Amino acid sequence: MASQEKIGVVGAGLMGREIALVFALAGYDVLLCDRTEESLTQAKDRLDQIVEKGIARGFYQAADTVGALNRITTTTDLGRFKDREFVTEAVFEREDVKAEVFVRLDGICAPACVIATNTSTIPISVLAAHVSAARRANFIGTHYFSPVSRMRLVEVMPGFDTAPATLELAMRLCRAVGKTPIAIKDVPGFAVNRLLHVLMIEAVRLVEEGVATPEDIDTACKLGLGHPMGPFELMDATTSSLCLQAQEIMHEAYGERFRPRPLLKQRVRAGLVGGRGKPGWRTPRPS
Repeated sequence: MASQEKIGVVGAGLMGREIALVFALAGYDVLLCDRTEESLTQAKDRLDQIVEKGIARGFYQAADTVGALNRITTTTDLGRFKDREFVTEAVFEREDVKAEVFVRLDGICAPACVIATNTSTIPISVLAAHVSAARRANFIGTHYFSPVSRMRLVEVMPGFDTAPATLELAMRLCRAVGKTPIAIKDVPGFAVNRLLHVLMIEAVRLVEEGVATPEDIDTACKLGLGHPMGPFELMDATTSSLCLQAQEIMHEAYGERFRPRPLLKQRVRAGLVGGRGKPGWRTPRPS
């Protein structure tokens, strides 16, 4: 085991469950929390599938993964986080939802516990305002990328009041679970999403203008630019509603270059957002 830190993860959705998995695979004791037992059961079922696929593809050894899954304990009681030493929040990407979690964690976790947020666009210092002044030295952003079990990058963002030791700890833990962390200034959208959403906005504009189809643009990005996924595949995987939300945050911060395209907003209002088994750019509506 690389270290003895006790890890907590709040949110058992797409990101949270896989953040829990990578820490467990690295030998850490992980406590995964969500609001309902149903959500936790779904998360455990999904992790079983991820592990099985990883074994089949030679990514993992069966013996290692059995131990890893056993190191993930689930709970609906956030009060059990009082013994955690590093907690990652991975709930819905909305400030008020995250704020509720931070207020509760601030009152539960030990003073030395570090709280990390997996936000993809909201400035860390804005979110840190929802914990006590004393906690802000131990508050940081760690933005993982989906799927967490395969993507190696983590953007690490200290807030205005984050202590150097907190940044060092976050960087060390990211490396310990096999990730490559990069330190990023605390600005809306950080670095990767600012690059990504410029591409996505232009991709939607190309479809609006009839230049190419979503399928052909995805093919062009994969074969011409070497991207593992095209922008429309990615929007379907992460949901267009989340993409729109990120662009609205960055549009407010940076102006016209991040203005969401009308077609994206229309599709989100029509419910064509993608996600698991739902219609999106590449996933047709059921007949």
